Amino acid sequence: MSHATRDTVAGALAKDRLGIASVLFFVSSAAAPLTVVGAGVIIAFAVIGIIGIPVAYLAVAVVLALFAVGFVTMSRHIVNAGAFYTYVTHGLGRPSGVATAMVALLAYNAMQIGLYGGVGVILDQFMSDHYGWPFAWWAYALLVWAFVAVLGLLRVDVNGRVLAVLLLSEVAIVLVYDAVMISNPAEGQVSFAALAPQHIVTAGFGAALVTAITGFVGFEGTVVYSEETKDPRRTVRRATYIAVAATGLLYALSAWAMSVATGPERIVDAAREHDTDLIFHLVSPHLGSSLVTMGQVLIVTSLIAALLAFHHTVARYAFALGRERVLPAVFSRTNPRTGAPKVGSLAQSALAATVIIGVAAISDDPIVHLFFWGTVSGGAGVLILMTVTSIGVLGFFIRDRRDESLWRARIAPLIAALALVGILAATVADFDALLGVDPDSPLRWAFLGAYGVAALIGVVWAMVLRATKPNRYDKIGLGANVNTGQRATADTVAQTA
Repeated sequence: MSHATRDTVAGALAKDRLGIASVLFFVSSAAAPLTVVGAGVIIAFAVIGIIGIPVAYLAVAVVLALFAVGFVTMSRHIVNAGAFYTYVTHGLGRPSGVATAMVALLAYNAMQIGLYGGVGVILDQFMSDHYGWPFAWWAYALLVWAFVAVLGLLRVDVNGRVLAVLLLSEVAIVLVYDAVMISNPAEGQVSFAALAPQHIVTAGFGAALVTAITGFVGFEGTVVYSEETKDPRRTVRRATYIAVAATGLLYALSAWAMSVATGPERIVDAAREHDTDLIFHLVSPHLGSSLVTMGQVLIVTSLIAALLAFHHTVARYAFALGRERVLPAVFSRTNPRTGAPKVGSLAQSALAATVIIGVAAISDDPIVHLFFWGTVSGGAGVLILMTVTSIGVLGFFIRDRRDESLWRARIAPLIAALALVGILAATVADFDALLGVDPDSPLRWAFLGAYGVAALIGVVWAMVLRATKPNRYDKIGLGANVNTGQRATADTVAQTA
């Protein structure tokens, strides 16, 4: 392969592969809607102890919709698979951008690798109960790992089709379950008490917001795939808004449906009694066993879809950083046949396998020590990213509105930033409870402190690049146009597609 060909392969991802539907499948799969409904919603009822969980999901959807206004507006001016870190770079400066990149790599890896603990245990339990195949959780986790590792190297549109089947199946079963619960209300009467707006001012609603926001992690990935879309300007905007709206409505509907089936005054006790079996307990008297079993299978595939979606996100972040030489240049290598970020994908797979094997060797509780801690800490990291990015978007448009409306360039990003700062403050204050550890446990600060260390490493590395390799430093955030020195925009990406 000639030097010119290598530069071409390293300079960009495969173009013109994804439409709105494909991007939507990627980002919605990362949210793992059936897993959120079948576990996250129930845990929120049980742990927080309030009935206003549906309102919390709707409130978070509104906040993220406001965040999306500035987010997708900036996507028209900046196109880069690095997404958050690129926006912060152009809004707050290169040191802040590189710090954000390090936080992003840590957060998305924590989310992705943490999910292996959940899928390993759930798949082991399902196969043992239905087929009498009780293997170790890590054996099933590594089986799923191999599947994700292989798909991570294939064409991104092939992965989109796989995710489409999985996502549509799990959404369909959730809607069937919701319809069954609503049509069989407690004491024969449908109650709307869980949807009352006054829940916003009840004690514990802040913790409900913190729990709810983790169910939306992944929607911001629309920008990660911007370089591979057929029309970045239109695709990113529509996919982002659809993902936020559809996800928020589905979660709120499902949480409300559970309260209808149990009665709002009993939903908290029912969640504590039945734990993550609650939704199956509520629908099984009214459905055939095949539909209940299908839901249990789809929880597994929901986790697998989320694993695949987060794998792609991590690989593309590494690619973007390698292309701009923030990470070693080898990370910018793509598969010449599929256009997938080959080295980033392989590196993520290697790290995941190492962690799975390590946890299996030292812990007998992968649900807590891998799944729960990984996803909670990863969700906190993504919340940090969204908060900083919202501030970065505001900073970008304060310097130059670029003919954007005052609402899109200033007002919406400011409101979103203030709301996200508030949710982040509540997260930090209650992080011990979210982790399930004592208030004086060092783990309360260890996970959050890791993000501080990652950010510090990013700032120091940016300073080193500025002092020793100024040409490389100047190219941080330029994306696909790193070799030309011009920032990639939605229009320039569309023209080269």
